[in-house]
Amino acid sequence: MAELLYSLTDAVATITLNRPERKNAFSPRMIEDLAEALGDASADDTVGAIVLTGAGDAFCSGVDLDSIGDLGADPLKWKSFLHNKVQTVPRTAATIDKPLIAAVTGPAVGAGMDFALMCDMRFASESASFCESYIRIGMVPGAGGCWFLPRIVGMPKATELFLSGDFVDAQEALRIGLVNRVLPSADTLVHTQEFAAKLAAGPPLATRMLKRMLVQSARTDLDTALDLASSHMGVARSTSDAAEALSAFRERRPASYKGD
Repeated sequence: MAELLYSLTDAVATITLNRPERKNAFSPRMIEDLAEALGDASADDTVGAIVLTGAGDAFCSGVDLDSIGDLGADPLKWKSFLHNKVQTVPRTAATIDKPLIAAVTGPAVGAGMDFALMCDMRFASESASFCESYIRIGMVPGAGGCWFLPRIVGMPKATELFLSGDFVDAQEALRIGLVNRVLPSADTLVHTQEFAAKLAAGPPLATRMLKRMLVQSARTDLDTALDLASSHMGVARSTSDAAEALSAFRERRPASYKGD
């Protein structure tokens, strides 16, 4: 059975972690396939948005320790495993300028939670839960959680979640801004795909430029962000997509974009 599934419908690429018998705990093979699938979706011009989800009743329970071999307590082996395997996923995700949404339909634990955090948005089912579980086993995050989580919920809350190792249910995740929406469990993936299709139907270049602006503006000063905005506006306004969007707005009709 394939450990990762990939489908494309309505310009939405859906990537499914597919080890339900292990709560979608990832193996080295799944990690390689996930990084490759994210890269393929990013490079495919027919893809307008990406949804990441898990099969069965979990999103991802983190690393499958039984699948990675005996790393023992060797610091270099652990660093190599993280740098060359696990961390290829957040690095690849960071290069994607298309909307990337996690549909979290069950527990997201440890690195599994970090994989949800690397997405632009998180839509959670009522049965979803989140846990930065590393402290429970005397370890630290290796998949980017310490970078992502404070930027989403703030440093005090992130510190609490990391140091306590407590689980957060879907409603609490919504309250603290960890997720965008909480949905009925049976409808979570379909709703997320429908929302992703809505984004994919927008002007492709403007969507990708806007995502770049949001990411870059969060990491720079105001003057630089404003300078970037003026440059992007000039380019965006020159595209045929912008001309079509304006015409469609004035004529009160749906727009039809070509992506140029």
